Amino acid sequence: MGRIKPQEHGKQLTVGEVARRSGVAVSTLHFYETKGLIQSARNQGNQRRYPREVLRRVAIIKVAQRAGIPLASIRDALSVLPQGRTPTAADWKKLSAGWKKDLDDRIAKLIGLRDQLNDCIGCGCLSVKSCPLRNPWDKLSEQGPGPRLLDPT
Repeated sequence: MGRIKPQEHGKQLTVGEVARRSGVAVSTLHFYETKGLIQSARNQGNQRRYPREVLRRVAIIKVAQRAGIPLASIRDALSVLPQGRTPTAADWKKLSAGWKKDLDDRIAKLIGLRDQLNDCIGCGCLSVKSCPLRNPWDKLSEQGPGPRLLDPT
């Protein structure tokens, strides 16, 4: 089990086979393909066929998504890898290192938001001076839409 049989070496997989083996819905595979995350070829009957290597790519996409990495960032990172080559452990190390800073920044923002919400929820009126949502006379509207004090970027 898990070992490629000689007759399967180089075999192209149908979208259903990829879905079954990866645990990803067929519609999700089609979506990944439209977003440039994976590629297929068409056979003579105009049916999608995927190289076996797509299974590793789909696994990387799933792990990255579970870590909260946006699909656009995943696509950009995977775009530096040759489509025909199975991503290696070294590839994963490079990809994950590139995402670490972004995740650390997002975690810090979430911790700050969590800590600020405690005061806001306790207040209930949004009028205390320590409230991060406070915006008397809508002064911050000139800086643009959204929560200017919570997300200064």
